[in-house]
Amino acid sequence: MRPETRYARSGDVGIAYQVVGEGEMDLVLAFPFVSHIDLLWENPAQTYFIRRLGSFARVILFDRRGVGLSDPVARAATLEERMDDVRAVMDAAGSERAALLGMSEGSTMCMLFAATYPERTSALVLWGGMARSTRADDYPWAPEREAVEEAQEELVGPLWGQGATIDIFSPSLAENAHARDFQARFERQAASPMRVQQLFEMFLDTDVRGALPLIQSPTLILHRRNDRAVNVRGARWLAEQIGDSRLVELEGEDHFPWVGDVNAALEPIEEFLTGVRPAPAPERVLATVLFTDIVDSTRLATEMGDRRWRDLLEEHQKLIRERLARFEGREIKTTGDGFLAIFDGPTRAAECARAIADDMPSLGIEVRAGLHTGEVELMGEDVGGIAVHVAARISALAGPGEVLTSRTVRDLATGSGVDFNAFGRHELKGVPDQWEVYSVASTPLSSGAAA
Repeated sequence: MRPETRYARSGDVGIAYQVVGEGEMDLVLAFPFVSHIDLLWENPAQTYFIRRLGSFARVILFDRRGVGLSDPVARAATLEERMDDVRAVMDAAGSERAALLGMSEGSTMCMLFAATYPERTSALVLWGGMARSTRADDYPWAPEREAVEEAQEELVGPLWGQGATIDIFSPSLAENAHARDFQARFERQAASPMRVQQLFEMFLDTDVRGALPLIQSPTLILHRRNDRAVNVRGARWLAEQIGDSRLVELEGEDHFPWVGDVNAALEPIEEFLTGVRPAPAPERVLATVLFTDIVDSTRLATEMGDRRWRDLLEEHQKLIRERLARFEGREIKTTGDGFLAIFDGPTRAAECARAIADDMPSLGIEVRAGLHTGEVELMGEDVGGIAVHVAARISALAGPGEVLTSRTVRDLATGSGVDFNAFGRHELKGVPDQWEVYSVASTPLSSGAAA
């Protein structure tokens, strides 16, 4: 479940914040220049990143004033105002002292905060950060001011709200149409074009180099070597200037830590903050497995011909990926005319499957789906185990528009508002015993009961 959004008062301004996790230490996240702490939970990668931090810390995340869910203001916030907002959020969350994780432009505020309030800063983590935004004679690796202004005028400003920033910040996802669509929606909801212009103008004048010698907190600096947004030489220079610091350079070109090899980013952070090297990721986890496939796909493909069938499959895949993103599912693979996906909760899986089945008639097709919750084996990008076989066999029992589940799914989703109907006891090919099967008739988000 996504955390509750609350508001802290920073002077006359309301700052939206959330608290995630129950670790012994507090960790404040300062996002890049725009954020939206409700919408981010629709991004499985960002959700995983924050939940993983929450496995060892009490994570406090917030939208800066004028951005996302925080109160609108007339102009972009100064670094001093942003530090006031952090103190207000920490006070509201009951945090006397916390580690700060600053990402990209958010790292400059964190460096200044650590130097100004050492008594409230237990540690400092800087991801993709910089001390100064534009080039100077003694800071030659940053872009020229004119180049940044030109990029804003010709690229970012005119294209804001269309997802174009993915080419700079998350280039490994640039060819992913769903990721670009989500980035476009994120841009539109996080900040208006006018606000982005104000943030860029403030960003051009950012320079916290004078504060670096005053940072007393132990500091971890992380940067990807081929980062397209911020030159890695800026991170190397930071490590030279901050006394008690350690630099970790990672492979990759994505600017955001939740894109690319996220575990390579998370593991040094956890080790630095806790003093304990994280154990290898578990190879077996509890998950809800979803199988879908198009009913009568062979007949439809023959009737429609290759080109029309291919176009239909693309629309079908786009729609399913939208639903998986909405309900925080993880696509494992496509199976020709179907999908295999996993979820960390049975309710979201049932809601997603019902939504998929309800939406497909708009494309002129019907799908069937099967769900089972059990232990799955993680095998790189694939999954295996008995739970996968059970879900596949249950899916094979379903008719057009039906979503069938094992009793395990029904029992775990008790009280969720999902309406299950008994479908009888069935033998599943290759699986011992008989299994009680149920149909998902409706969910709190569905338009009505299905057959």
